[in-house]
Amino acid sequence: MKRLVLKAKQQDKEAFVELIRIHTASMYKVAKAILKNDDDVADAMQETILTCWEKIGTLKKEEYFKTWLTRILINHCNLLYRQRNRMVSEEVILETGAMEESYNTIEWQEFLQVLEEKYRIVSMLYYVEGFKIREIAEILQINENTVSTRLSAARKKMEKHYHAKSSKIRRIIS
Repeated sequence: MKRLVLKAKQQDKEAFVELIRIHTASMYKVAKAILKNDDDVADAMQETILTCWEKIGTLKKEEYFKTWLTRILINHCNLLYRQRNRMVSEEVILETGAMEESYNTIEWQEFLQVLEEKYRIVSMLYYVEGFKIREIAEILQINENTVSTRLSAARKKMEKHYHAKSSKIRRIIS
């Protein structure tokens, strides 16, 4: 990975395309968690890729490419969200067409939709993308304690939703 980033920093188009290919699914999930609309997600991803290509020379440490890319993506998503200044529907997050979804994935996505955006983003970055709390704090430009607090609150909200859903199912079955 580091080798690809070094090549991309030297304006190697093939290396940059490969980096983007590797991170496309991750970018989609993060952008979809914020924007919820495939057209907006595509716009944000396109702007992010263009910005990354233009600014790749400013990346100081190659090992932080994914963190850097994700921060740029979140900035573009937030900008697009503010520009559109509209409510988006609470549709279920759909994975890219070629990916198969299991029941667990659909259930996880349902739980994410219960969360407010600030909790949903840290949950996606932590549980789905595998970022550490320190990295999430850097990406979102917030304190590490804030990230931990949001993760804790998100778990509590998802647990509450899970128990409410289980109760409802038991009542229907009975």
